Amino acid sequence: MDATDLMRRLISVLEDQGIAYMLVGSMASSLYGRVRFTADIDIVLDLNAEQAEKLCAAFPAPEYYVSLEAAREAVRLRRQFNIIHPASGMKVDLILSRADAWGRAQMARRERAWILPDCQGYMARPEDIILSKMRYYKIGGSEKHLRDITSILKRNSDKVDPAYIAHWAEELGLKETWDLIKKRLSEMPEEE
Repeated sequence: MDATDLMRRLISVLEDQGIAYMLVGSMASSLYGRVRFTADIDIVLDLNAEQAEKLCAAFPAPEYYVSLEAAREAVRLRRQFNIIHPASGMKVDLILSRADAWGRAQMARRERAWILPDCQGYMARPEDIILSKMRYYKIGGSEKHLRDITSILKRNSDKVDPAYIAHWAEELGLKETWDLIKKRLSEMPEEE
């Protein structure tokens, strides 16, 4: 099994079970910007305890490893849990949606898109991917997040709403990071 097989299976299960979800993280940013290798799949979902049990049951051992207890705890604390395919080493990070205003806005704004050439699913909008990467940059300072953000902005300048980003950057304490990104974009040569 490779990442595309696991993605297809995951999307099929989530949609069959009626679980609201959206692809985020490096896979989503690669679809909007520059392609970057990633070893896992990041999915934000809105999940309750009953749905968690059904979701875990859809990925049975020994082909998959998923802890029902970790899933229940993730639902209770609005955290994350994982599905692992041990034979391939592939991992899915299932992240419970934020319960705040931005979390609700992200889920409401998600869009249906071609995630794979033969598979549609829900993805976070590029602005929300950018905001998430800005948060990770602020926490860890990794340049890869800034590169991902500038790539998304350059490739999708006609689709990205900078006012939405500016609003949430202010609300989430990311204004300095947003200002840094805008400065970097203005200094980039046109051919990049």
